[in-house]
Amino acid sequence: MSDVIEQLGLSLIPEPQEIGTRPGSLPHARALVLMLLPDAPEEDRFAADYLAERLNAQIPQQAAEGHVPVRITRSTDLPEQGYRLVIAPEAVTIEGADAAGVYYATQTLLQCIRPDGTLPCLAIRDWPDLEFRTIHYDTKHHQDTREYVEAFIRELAHYKVNVLVWEWEDKLAYRSHPEVGAPGAFTIAEMQELTAFARKHHVQIVPLVQGLGHVPYILKHPQHRRLREIPDSNWEFCPLNDGTYELLFDLWDEAIEATPGSQFLHIGSDETYELGQGSACGCKARADQIGKDGLMQLFIHRCVAHVESRGRTALSWGGRWQPGSQHTPPPSMRFVDSGDLDYLAAARQAGCAVWVYARNPGITPLFLPFFPWVKASMWRDEPGQPRDGSFRETAEGIARAGAAKVAEGSITTSWDDSGLHNQCWMPRFICAAEFSWKAAGRDIETWTRRYFANTFGPHARDLRELFQLLQDGALFYYDTFQRRVWHWGDVGKVHLPDLPRPDLEYSSFWRRRYAPLLNRARDERQRIARALAILDDNLARDVRHRYDLEILRTCADLMRHNADVILMLGRLEEAVGAASGLHFSDRPRALEHLRGAQRLVEDHLRDRAAVFGTLVSVWERTRLPKGLSLPGRPYVHARDRARHFANRTADMTYLILDEQLLGLEAWLERLEQFTDEYL
Repeated sequence: MSDVIEQLGLSLIPEPQEIGTRPGSLPHARALVLMLLPDAPEEDRFAADYLAERLNAQIPQQAAEGHVPVRITRSTDLPEQGYRLVIAPEAVTIEGADAAGVYYATQTLLQCIRPDGTLPCLAIRDWPDLEFRTIHYDTKHHQDTREYVEAFIRELAHYKVNVLVWEWEDKLAYRSHPEVGAPGAFTIAEMQELTAFARKHHVQIVPLVQGLGHVPYILKHPQHRRLREIPDSNWEFCPLNDGTYELLFDLWDEAIEATPGSQFLHIGSDETYELGQGSACGCKARADQIGKDGLMQLFIHRCVAHVESRGRTALSWGGRWQPGSQHTPPPSMRFVDSGDLDYLAAARQAGCAVWVYARNPGITPLFLPFFPWVKASMWRDEPGQPRDGSFRETAEGIARAGAAKVAEGSITTSWDDSGLHNQCWMPRFICAAEFSWKAAGRDIETWTRRYFANTFGPHARDLRELFQLLQDGALFYYDTFQRRVWHWGDVGKVHLPDLPRPDLEYSSFWRRRYAPLLNRARDERQRIARALAILDDNLARDVRHRYDLEILRTCADLMRHNADVILMLGRLEEAVGAASGLHFSDRPRALEHLRGAQRLVEDHLRDRAAVFGTLVSVWERTRLPKGLSLPGRPYVHARDRARHFANRTADMTYLILDEQLLGLEAWLERLEQFTDEYL
């Protein structure tokens, strides 16, 4: 199958279930003329209009001889969401089992257009292996613009994703509890419009309004402090407090109102670190009686009953079925937090409906490890743990469950913990879409090659090398300074070189202490220079998804700056050391070295401001300023026990906070004072 697709000069994603070649080709997509029956459903007319819009945007503006009709109809002999697409010299035929099938056929047709505008003649019969192909969209630490959300939905739908679980937390302007919604949050009316927009593209928006755990966006507000299980932690609700349910049900009811027609509501409920620890509220005593699992199920049953009373089916990360436990969750709830094939099969046999969970790729800032990598740290002596990388882990996890038919859907996450731009998750989303649609029949290397061609076009170059360089650069960035405080448990020990003492007493302690770090920074600087060169080369070409590459360039430049700060600190010590060596023999030259040290720091601070300013500018083309405050509506920022990387500051400075904590400005001030007094 893969050989056929590539022989045709195509890079179809997802790969169709069945495809065959036919003789001939269509000379140019400009010749296509859309035709529907007079009584065609409104959904099919939308699909045809959207196809026409995409054709006009995608195909070079040039005349084409003749007309080739595109006939769009329905068929009763196809699986649900399935379609048949036949491209022949005399006509193109689209048959859909339903409205979704018609829409998906049009998206495949768009991908059948070669770079020169021609289309190969072929026949496709296609349908999904998994009914629900779900992407988790996490905006807990940022808010995208409406224009971006609409473009994001269209892009997902192009790859036949049909569920968007949107973890919006405080990004909805709740009427019942206005303090919970962040300044600038989408109104309920705006979310209804986005929901209707998504449904036209056969994507249902499912609200994820966190419950039990993950709720600092609620419990940071003083009026809700009484609902905490642990008084000093804003992370978790008390499951024995009736006020917990009154508040959550208010928020969930408004989330349901904001997403009319959607089938599900996601109630979160994972990472309940504090469950059963509260003494004053009675949770500890109750957990001693029925166990933490029993306490969790008290919460789950009460919540699911409310969700179902509102006509929705509950999804949840937590509270899942446990083999042998006397505390069983409601069988109607979908468990969406496991990728273990044996567990999924057992849960299914026990009568539970489950979705396969694509393994978390990690929470590395700036970029994700898509290819094999080693989970290791320069600050620890223990051996690193090898990982297969997000592409293989995502593909194989979903494909196994799809082939075994133990799950009705898949869900692929995008945790906002480390504050990545959402487009950095798109490669993983597209990979998940591929293997959720068709579980078997190709390897990850074939898919990877096809992904780069499909997404960035035939003129793009060296993108696999670029991704490898960026993931290595992100891992180095993450391992520098103090960036692994929570999830990895490492705290970097980097500090500034010593200031000179009277009579320029000095030694090279910093370079001796950090020699391995300096060597790694030199290597990393070269690698990131290569990444920047690849990015600049592609941005000078006629490539698709230019904005994605522009985002990656800002990330690469911050990685470059991160390596430069280490190298600068080494040169700083060299400059002060050189001044120390000249103190008794040539004080004017010693002074020049001290002033050179000042210039090193000044240049570096200017570089930091420029790199960070460009990054914020590029990212904020598609998102609101992080931590936005409005007149009369200040943003309330509070850190939480999870210590999410992106939640360390209210604004975007979480990306440069560790360097700011070094105190270069104060160090420079003291060096300037020393230099002024030197002669």
